[in-house]
Amino acid sequence: MKRLVVLGSTGSVGVQTLAVAEAFPDRYRVVGLAAGRRVDLLAEQVARFRPAVVSVGDAEGAARLRERVGPGVRIEVGEPGLEAVAVEPAELVVAALVGAVGLRPTLAAIRAGRDVALANKEVLVMAGALVTREVRARGVALLPVDSEHSALFQALSGQRAQDVARLVLTASGGPFRTWTAERIAAASVEDALRHPNWSMGPKITVDSATLMNKGLEVIEARWLFDVPPERVDVVVHPQSIVHSLVEFVDGSVIAQLGPPDMRIPIAVALAHPERLPLGLPRLDLPKLAQLDFEAPDRARFPALDLAFAALAADELAPAALNAANEEAVASFLAGAIPFPEIAATNAAVLERHLAKSAGAARDLADVLAADASARAAARERLPAAPGGRS
Repeated sequence: MKRLVVLGSTGSVGVQTLAVAEAFPDRYRVVGLAAGRRVDLLAEQVARFRPAVVSVGDAEGAARLRERVGPGVRIEVGEPGLEAVAVEPAELVVAALVGAVGLRPTLAAIRAGRDVALANKEVLVMAGALVTREVRARGVALLPVDSEHSALFQALSGQRAQDVARLVLTASGGPFRTWTAERIAAASVEDALRHPNWSMGPKITVDSATLMNKGLEVIEARWLFDVPPERVDVVVHPQSIVHSLVEFVDGSVIAQLGPPDMRIPIAVALAHPERLPLGLPRLDLPKLAQLDFEAPDRARFPALDLAFAALAADELAPAALNAANEEAVASFLAGAIPFPEIAATNAAVLERHLAKSAGAARDLADVLAADASARAAARERLPAAPGGRS
């Protein structure tokens, strides 16, 4: 039986991970759960899975959780709590937190010798060089959970690295794919959260609307598959059926197809190298009739080029870009800025970072310093959200 730890258990990927694990009780035992402030949902998860240790965001949440779950479960708090859960003895740690908060616990899991199923793309965006060095040093597996990177992982299985010409990430195009620039400029939060294909958390859904999500995935792919940025490409595929493609030096292309359901890539990571019978609806190609592809519009969606610029700059530039984006998206979701200001803030903060020539990510302190500096710069530019700082 494989012991699982789930970081970010109350988020979209975390909830679906637990659904997969629960469907195969003879294969998986959940021994650790970490969440933020969704105490009621976490309490329900504790009752269902009875993990040895859980973590919540603050002491108030811990007290509420203790009232709900009673004795017998160790409750940890805050950032130290995330790391305590991450190193709980287990065969696999599912890193499903959203944002920079996932970096420390994921590194802690790797350094403790745990295999990691990575849905928290910001871990490699912020510290790709550092994290991949630790993965190699500890001899652990880093299994992708993002649907695009899982598709690449599957298409690359059994292939030689020297035979790969290009990795092609597919993007749905988000809710604004067919909108004019003028209409996008006036988009509301509700508009941005209305994704045409996927059910995701609000931050990732907004990133999909700006195409920053795809830019972050380009950075993640560079480190996850050890390829130079110029060999990673993006194509818009509105049906979200082809999840990504690998082009080889002989001109052949291998693509991974499937319905847009996150339980599939989650199960690939949980069961690797096996496959789980998930009982999901089968892909009906005749019903689909056609699959469309188009180049991304970089003028309407400038965030994509920002990611390539950060990759081309230095090892700390992606961390700065990610920090600016987290601050800007939070401000947009709070109703404090218009939609185009997300990309504008990201561009301004990245330009400021590049003027400093920050250099290499020698250790975690370098990464966190770049993150903190970029957040401060973003907050200087962004207005306070209604009711307080975003």
